[in-house]
Amino acid sequence: MSKLSAKSESAYQLPISHLLLALAIVAVWGTNFVVIKISLASFPPFLFAALRYVFALLPMVFFVPRPKASWTSLCVYGVAVGVGQFGVLYLAIDGNISPGLASLVIQTQVFFTIGFAMFFAKEWLKLYQVVALAVAITGLGIIAVHTDATTTALGLAMVVFCGLSWGIANTTSRRAGSINMFSYVVWASAFAIPPLFLLAWIFEGGWGSMAAAMSSAPTGAWIGVLWQSWANTLFGYAAWGWLLSKHPAAVVAPAPLLVPIFGMGASAFFLSEPLPLWKILAAGLVIAGLMVNLFWPSLRIRLARYF
Repeated sequence: MSKLSAKSESAYQLPISHLLLALAIVAVWGTNFVVIKISLASFPPFLFAALRYVFALLPMVFFVPRPKASWTSLCVYGVAVGVGQFGVLYLAIDGNISPGLASLVIQTQVFFTIGFAMFFAKEWLKLYQVVALAVAITGLGIIAVHTDATTTALGLAMVVFCGLSWGIANTTSRRAGSINMFSYVVWASAFAIPPLFLLAWIFEGGWGSMAAAMSSAPTGAWIGVLWQSWANTLFGYAAWGWLLSKHPAAVVAPAPLLVPIFGMGASAFFLSEPLPLWKILAAGLVIAGLMVNLFWPSLRIRLARYF
């Protein structure tokens, strides 16, 4: 039985420092949906994604050694997270789904990640984790049924595919073992760049259109690209992969369920997306599910002392 599997067999709680790191990650990821929407006014989706990974790769690749992971692992992770997750996500947000709702739907990655863990690592859900996910799913369901003219069925399907791709990336990085995740993310970025530029070439007007977009983009749009590269990719995904390598997927994977809270809040504040009562109710359910998943083991131990 693996170390992670053995841990998942007993009451398990994230150390407070790791919990705070997870919260910092989801805060960056959640507010990032506003940055994506604003930057897409200057860059077409696939070019925007390609530039994100160019600056995640360069110049860091010259300063960090290649991680002790196979080229296959780096390739699968890079293509899954670069093309399947963000290339498609940018395309979806560019007219097919609102940023706030996208920040919710992509959290289907939680279920894909846990499902893959159950299949590959033989990690099984505890009863309290089932309850936690059921509560969170109820919150996700409330938001999902309140779609409007800004969200299409194609957009929803595309973002669910992004969740699947994120789950594949999570599983790939976990199976790479105990490695330097910062280096892993940097080197894996090299595999995201060629297919993204190829997609931009095919669907976004060729090199002439790409050059025009880059030359005319304002400073704010380039800041958006660098935020994607450094805050989200190098910090967010390196730290996230590190957490996944240290803890069972069923414990860590639900943390991004907080992303919609930050995403909807930031979208309401910066983009004037409506925030009606039903969204607040759904957000409360998502938070409740997350809290049950994170804190029930220690709470159960404390309760056992008195009953």
